[in-house]
Amino acid sequence: MLHELRTYTIKPGSLQTILKANEEVGRPVRGDDYGKLEGYWYTDIGPLNQVIHLWSYNDMAERNQLRNQLAGLDGWVKDYLPQIRPFILKQELRFMNPQRDFSYPDTTGNFYEFRNYRLKPGAAGKWMDKFIGVMPTREKYSTNVCAWITESPDPNEVCHLWAYTDTTQRKKARDGVAGESAWQEFSGWSSDLLEEMHSTLMWPASFSPLI
Repeated sequence: MLHELRTYTIKPGSLQTILKANEEVGRPVRGDDYGKLEGYWYTDIGPLNQVIHLWSYNDMAERNQLRNQLAGLDGWVKDYLPQIRPFILKQELRFMNPQRDFSYPDTTGNFYEFRNYRLKPGAAGKWMDKFIGVMPTREKYSTNVCAWITESPDPNEVCHLWAYTDTTQRKKARDGVAGESAWQEFSGWSSDLLEEMHSTLMWPASFSPLI
C-alpha cells in the first residue's frame, strides 16, 4: 500500500472556491476510480491557506497508471482543473509507506492533527518501531488514523495522523499521555533522534471520507 499526501497552498480567501469545485466537480468526475480518497482537509492552526488530501494506491506503478488515465479525462482537464489552478500557489507531494492499518474513528465531526518529524539519517525505521510499540499507551487518549515512514521527498521523515472530537479533547489527550511512564520513556529515548517536529491542525471538508 502507498499513500500520497498532497498539500496545496492556496491564495488567501480562495478556500470556499476550492472546496466547492472539489465537491461539485472534482469528486464526481474522479470518484475513487483513480486512487481512493482517504481524507480531505483544510488547515486551521499551523500553516494557513492550505488544503491537504490523502490518496491510497496499491503501489507507485498503479498510482502512475491511474494518474495518467485521469489526465485524459475531459471532465478533469476541462471542467475541474481550470476552476482551481488560478488559486493554487504551491503544490507539495509526500509518498508515504503506512506502518500500521488505516483506522477510521468511531465518531464523526472530528478535528485532525497531522504531525511530521524529521529524524537523523537512518533513524526513521528504529523510531517507528518504538512508536508502534508505545501506541497502546498513546491510543488510550485519542485515535491514531495511521503512521507512516515517508518514501519521498524526505526518507528521514515519519508522519502520523490523529483524530480528536475538538481542540479541548486534544489538550486533554496530550496532557494525559504526558503523565504515562511508558510515553515518558519513549519521549526521552526519541529526543536524540529528532531534528525537527511539525504539527498541522485541520478540519475535514464536507466530502472527506474522514469526517
